[in-house]
Amino acid sequence: MLKNRQIDEALVKAKAHFEAKEFSPALNILSNIIEEEPNHSQSLFLMANIFHIKGEISKAIKAFKRVLEVEPSHTDAAISLSVLLNDIGQYEEARKIFTTASDRVKLNNEDDSLNDNHINKKFSLKHYEMAELYLTYNRYDEAMYEYNKAIKLDPLNLEARIKVAKVYAKKGFVNKAFDELIRLKNEQPNFLPGRIALGVLYYGKGDVLSAQKEWEKVSSLDPMNSEAHMYMNLSRTATETRI
Repeated sequence: MLKNRQIDEALVKAKAHFEAKEFSPALNILSNIIEEEPNHSQSLFLMANIFHIKGEISKAIKAFKRVLEVEPSHTDAAISLSVLLNDIGQYEEARKIFTTASDRVKLNNEDDSLNDNHINKKFSLKHYEMAELYLTYNRYDEAMYEYNKAIKLDPLNLEARIKVAKVYAKKGFVNKAFDELIRLKNEQPNFLPGRIALGVLYYGKGDVLSAQKEWEKVSSLDPMNSEAHMYMNLSRTATETRI
């Protein structure tokens, strides 16, 4: 029978195998730990991640659910499970698990007991993924809501700010799209995708000189930027483009 110290040492070895992508020996060690201590959440979580990486989705889902049975407040497991369920089309269950975890984080933040940027970035990524799905189906209001949630949780998610401008443009609020991208350029002048998007917006409005100015600036900062070169060539031949 393994003692606590032995379990800790075994888990360290399993993690080392995991980092080295040696999944079979890692799983063997984790199985031994769980056989001795079925509620060892750290081992269950690591095992779930290995199943996920190996593409054994049903096993991964079962393991993540087991983690949450043992430790309902395990936010990483909840996020991972919700992503997996969303991937296989179980949207309602995925949303329920994600919402529960999100509400728990919000409550903890209100109590000043949790301010974890790592967790917030994970939630931001999930909101971004949901926004992308909404945008695919032209559900602009829902997409806008999710992009803004992603930005609030992770202000450095600059791609989401470009997408906010894109949604504004899709909805016909071109001036708001300009405001968003100009503000992004002023705050992050070296964020080249934002400048490229602003150039596209200028060009779509017929302001070719302003568009080329943005793309030329991108090229000066990154001479190998193929997207900027493409748009410069496009501006010489095409008559219409959109953000």
